[in-house]
Amino acid sequence: MQAYRTLERRFARLSALGGATGILGWDSQALMPDGAAEGRAEQLAVLRGLSHEILTAPETAEALAAAEAESGDSDPWRAANLLEMRRAHAHASAVPADLVEASSRACSKAEMVWREARRDADFSRLAPHLAEVLRLQREIGRAKGEALGLSVYDALLDGYDPDLRRATIDPLFYDLRSWLPGLVARARDRQAEEPEPLPVEGPFPVEAQRRLGLSLMRSLGFDFARGRLDVSLHPFCGGATDDVRITTRYDEADFGRAMMGVLHETGHALYEQGRPAGWRHQPVGEARGMSLHESQSLIVEMQACRSAEFFAYLAPLLHAEFGGSGPAWTPENLHRLHTRVAPGFIRVDADEATYPAHILLRYELETAMLAGDLAVADLPGAFDDGLRDLLGLDVPDDRLGCLQDIHWPSGAFGYFPTYTLGAMAAAQLFRAATSAEPDILPGLALGDFAPLRGWLRQAVHAKGSLLTTDALLTQATGTPLRTAAFRHHLETRYGGAA
Repeated sequence: MQAYRTLERRFARLSALGGATGILGWDSQALMPDGAAEGRAEQLAVLRGLSHEILTAPETAEALAAAEAESGDSDPWRAANLLEMRRAHAHASAVPADLVEASSRACSKAEMVWREARRDADFSRLAPHLAEVLRLQREIGRAKGEALGLSVYDALLDGYDPDLRRATIDPLFYDLRSWLPGLVARARDRQAEEPEPLPVEGPFPVEAQRRLGLSLMRSLGFDFARGRLDVSLHPFCGGATDDVRITTRYDEADFGRAMMGVLHETGHALYEQGRPAGWRHQPVGEARGMSLHESQSLIVEMQACRSAEFFAYLAPLLHAEFGGSGPAWTPENLHRLHTRVAPGFIRVDADEATYPAHILLRYELETAMLAGDLAVADLPGAFDDGLRDLLGLDVPDDRLGCLQDIHWPSGAFGYFPTYTLGAMAAAQLFRAATSAEPDILPGLALGDFAPLRGWLRQAVHAKGSLLTTDALLTQATGTPLRTAAFRHHLETRYGGAA
């Protein structure tokens, strides 16, 4: 076991470096002054380069070979950890260190320019920086693909969701696209036959929204001794092991945006805080890919916290913070307000029925860009055409179009499909959870998330990367990832059955 123990020490160091990178990355989006951007980009590049050096060092390769040559380990966690170490080494050793650092610097620069370009709705300002990020990501994908025997896109996708391939995604998305437009149309027709829900009127002071968010995080079980809530232009969950940072953004005219953002990111945070304690600094202790990670945020935000039961709990909290009263503030009206199907420009504000259309569009665009079939200069027009085709919307400017997301400037090509794959997984998991634990739905009406959190801790969080995504879903729900539970959920909630 000597070689394996050597690897454990090396990967614990890599975990510490990853945590430092995570905190610096969080700070760059939440607190860092603009003038520090160049220095921060260099710091992040050096840390990522150092991690790459440790992971690809000859000593690491030698220890891996020696550990793999030892007799088979009877401990499934150690055996899975060694597999994940090999996966990480294979990804890293395929990419030269100078390419890792160049990509890190290009992404840091593009992220800062994106903030300005988005503010001014000016894609031309971002275009050359995005083109450079795309060039480097294509080069990384090509290098990994050659080493792993994968296409460029699959090689990048594997970095976010191990073993996920286009061959899996395409049939699922094809099926989704075959029935989603009809479901959305039927849901909107049903809404049109009913009285409009009453609007709730603000303003909603930011401090009151923050108190509401913190209260909901406590109810969900967020551990404030190991995390915090802040503000950023684009909501996210980041930070480090045992120091989970989530962010949201506030709008005094609409408390729902920040509230749902907090709920979504808290779902991610609960996964991070619930990972197996004994393996937190090892690869096997990490979350099992971004599709499962997105399932955890969407189980909270969409499955649980847009249920009728949740709004019975929420209504008194809103009254306490905002003083709202009358018919508009009843649980029934609030539930209807937050389960409206209405196509919109902004992905993160989309209802759960139209949200997949945003992902289908981004999936088509990023695969085309990586393949060289779509030039960066043509992205705004292609984005606008796609949103018109899928949702019937005419995009008025780039801020509401292709500039709304930070993913591509940050180099996250291959990430977008995991959002809708996560929604499918969330539906499967929530159905299984509520079948196994009858206290989950009644608990939501009381603000008691312990039954749901306990089931997720055991079925998902505590598994780390012990199992593949399909094996975990099969163990927890009886089947690998499918569209059926998601379709059933949408039809049940929105009355979209044919």
